[in-house]
Amino acid sequence: MAETLHLVAQGLPKPVCYAELLPQIKAVIEAEPNLIANLANIAAILKEAFGFFWVGFYLRDGAREELVLGPFQGSLACTRIPFGKGVCGEVAMQKQTLIVPDVEQFPGHIACSARSRSEIVVPMLKNGEVYGVLDVDSEHLSCFDEDDAKGLEAIVAAIELP
Repeated sequence: MAETLHLVAQGLPKPVCYAELLPQIKAVIEAEPNLIANLANIAAILKEAFGFFWVGFYLRDGAREELVLGPFQGSLACTRIPFGKGVCGEVAMQKQTLIVPDVEQFPGHIACSARSRSEIVVPMLKNGEVYGVLDVDSEHLSCFDEDDAKGLEAIVAAIELP
């Protein structure tokens, strides 16, 4: 396991930052078969590297159309989110990444923290079905863009789901 994280210099373009982080994340998770341990480390790496307000995973609760809180870094979080509710639940239904520049403008937004202002959620798919989502929140409006979507989607694609 790689035990040293080399954070990229602040101010570099996001694609460069994600490109430098991806092989480090792969090195951390490749030798560890436990999904929860790997998700915990990925959340920690993303929070440390980018200073996001909240980074975490919600995992599908068995056959139910509901997400349950998984490993995360940040403040207290919502524990369960039904498919179709809030940003995470909507991503679980649509099975595609969603960028929300202003969560207050998102119909049905679930406010786990009043400090969250913008959000990006990336689905984790296995055999075309939702296994879970990666949820990242910022305290700033319009924090996320297509560079984040591509970078986070590449990170999610590197996760081996059981």
